Formats: sequence, structure tokens, C-alpha cells
Amino acid sequence: MTFQTLGLSAELLRAVADQGYTQPTPIQQQAIPVVLQGQDILATAQTGTGKTASFTLPLLERLSAPVPKKNRRHPRALILTPTRELAAQVGDSVSTYGKYLDLRSTVIYGGVRFGPQMQYLQRGIDVLVATPGRLLDHLNQKTLDLSCIEILVLDECDRMLDMGFIHDIRKILAAVPAERQTLMFSATFPQEIQELAGGLLDHPTFIDVAPRNTASEQVEQVVHPVDRHRKRELLSYMIGHHNWKQVLVFTRTKHGANRLAEQLTQDGLKSTAIHGNKSQGARTRALADFKRGAVRVLVATDIAARGLDIDQLPHVVNFELPNVPEDYVHRIGRTGRAGNEGRAVSLVCGEEYPLLKNIERLLKRPLSKDVIPGYEPVAPMQSESASSNAGRPQRRRSGQGQSRGSSSPKSATASQPIARKAAPGVRTRKRLHSA
Repeated sequence: MTFQTLGLSAELLRAVADQGYTQPTPIQQQAIPVVLQGQDILATAQTGTGKTASFTLPLLERLSAPVPKKNRRHPRALILTPTRELAAQVGDSVSTYGKYLDLRSTVIYGGVRFGPQMQYLQRGIDVLVATPGRLLDHLNQKTLDLSCIEILVLDECDRMLDMGFIHDIRKILAAVPAERQTLMFSATFPQEIQELAGGLLDHPTFIDVAPRNTASEQVEQVVHPVDRHRKRELLSYMIGHHNWKQVLVFTRTKHGANRLAEQLTQDGLKSTAIHGNKSQGARTRALADFKRGAVRVLVATDIAARGLDIDQLPHVVNFELPNVPEDYVHRIGRTGRAGNEGRAVSLVCGEEYPLLKNIERLLKRPLSKDVIPGYEPVAPMQSESASSNAGRPQRRRSGQGQSRGSSSPKSATASQPIARKAAPGVRTRKRLHSA
């Protein structure tokens, strides 16, 4: 099957060809014809399989019919995303695929000035990409009218539930017409999504192109057991020894991300952090520097797990395992995208064993364990029987954007690092401080 067989216009096919795409992915093959027919859908697919194009292309096709200018003041399509980064990514896709169409689009999210967004909305747009919070700000200020919405898209809707946006979503739904086409896309399919879909969708087509809550087969996954206080030392060694040029590292807390980025920079690895406490300008600059190679290591919290789209990102490292096992799937989904191969490394200490077992339970298979010589853990992993109750998966509370966690404690009995030859790109130090 090719894009020419999906029923898209010449203008869209030209835009797709400009990007070098010739064959649609499985989610695109199944979703695009259904959306073009005007049906509601609930679609799940692994991260990095082309979900954005699977709703962006048919949405633009349906809106491309000429509309009188007097009716173009208010948006006709609304795409909701959980994070600013994902909103920007989807907005770029809308602009890229719609560049040969007479359609206008814009992106609104928090962290930037309200006034310029208001002025752009007043000029009239066809497609609006937004995060729930800033969208409600505009609705409350009466700078936005959603009464003309024909197509509503909820992208990464499971993440929006995790981040406590369910009440915001219900308020937004009250502002859009009841007669509309609704598209729900998600990488995972928990019970909450099924319940939400039951109240939003009208006889939807269910599309499931991959086993739920699984990682792409393009991603090689490995666990390196290591004591907590030696994680940073091991991470620096691996990046330098293997000469990794671009590494995305995940931590559980904002403070931990800042501290790790500072310590890696001290080790000679230029690093920066990205998380919710950073201004939008700082987050945008950090991501741009990482993409162009000015920064070697980007340390992120889970706010970045859904919103980062980096071409051919080779390595993702879980410096700390997430409390919610589904977040592991989204984290490692930043690599191995669009058919490229990727590698996901998890540094796991003894007390994280329950979290690891939850992830393996979700994936329905054990992950490969590889102890790095010289970094053998002194503290053994807990037995599964001893940690069965402690390791049950937990959902975040409503409104809690990130899992809470404590900073990694320093060990009073830290073993001395084993002497090694200086790895490429890493300065030698007599003693590495605890991570």
C-alpha cells in the first residue's frame, strides 16, 4: 500500500513526498481511510509508529474543502495534547503536511505570553493545537470560540489522564459541538481510557496495530544492576567509553534532573536539563541544542516522555525507573522511531527491583540483565516475594504532573571506584561524587 491509495489529495501527497515518505505505517494504513469517512476512532499504537500523521493527514483532507471567509474566524479542528513539547511537535506536523493547502493553524500552550496568542486567534484559524490549561485560559477570557469545531482529536489521552487533566477535558468538551467527529489516540490503553471513550465516541472504530503497553521491537532493552550511589559514575563511564554522541536520560524528579546534568557536565559531558519548572524558552533552547549536537546529554523528567520527537535518537537511559510502569514504555519510545533501531538502558539499584518487576509484568517478559565489570552491586536486589506488596503499580493522583520521589541518598559505605583508563570525552577524577 502507498499513500496514493489512501484517498489523499494531490497537495497532501506532495507534502508527504517532500518528507521522503512513500509507504504508510500500519496505523496510518488503518486510521486514515476511517477518518476520511468521518467516523470516530479509538486508536492505540506503539510510540514512534506515525500516529501524528495518521490523524493530521485525514484531518487536513476533510478541512480542505473551500469555506466562505466569513465562516473562518473560529477553528474547525481542535487537537489536544498533554505537554507543550508534544503540542509544538503536532503543530509542526500540521504546518508541514498542510503547506500546500489554504488552511491556517496555530499552537497555544502555557509558559509564554498570552497576548500574541490572542492576536493570532483573532485573525482566524482552521486548526488549533493546544494544551488543556492554556486552552481553558482563552475560553475563560473569551478570546476563543469552539462552537465551530468539526473534528476533535485527543492525542496521548492516557497521559492527559495521568497528569490530572480529566476535569479540564470535560470543561472543554462542554464548549465544543455535540455533533462532531472525535478521534482518540494513545500509546497505552488502561481502563480509564476505555471508560472515557465510552462517553465521548459515537460507534467508534477500534484500531489496535500492536500489543498494548509494549515497546517497539526496534528498541534493544537492557538492565544494568548497580548500587544507587554509583549510578552517575557508571553513566559517565558508559557515555564516554562507548562514545555516545546523543543520550536522553530520564530521572524521576526535577531536582534530580538538575543535579545530574550539573554532575555530568563536571565529568566533561556537556549536559542540560528539561522539566516542568523550566520556562518554555529554556525548554525550547535545551531541546534545540540537543538536536543540533551542542549538548551531548539531555536529562529529562517524564514531562518529556511524550513530547520529544528526535530523529534517529540512538540512546535512552533510565537513570531512575518510573513509578508508573506505563511511563517506561513512553520513555524508551523516544528511540527506535520511524523504523530506526535504538537502545534503552536502565540503571537499576536494589530498592528499584519492585518497579522493575512491574515493568516486566507490563511487558510480559523479563528484561536482559547485564552487570558491568567493576560496577557489580554490593546491595543485592530484593527477592520478588519480599517485595510483592511494595511493588504494586500505582496511579498518580489527579493533578499531579510528575511522580514524587526523593533524591538519591549518599551511601555512608560507598566502595571506592575501580581504577579505569580515561574514557573518550570524560575527564578523569580521583573520586566521583555520589549521584
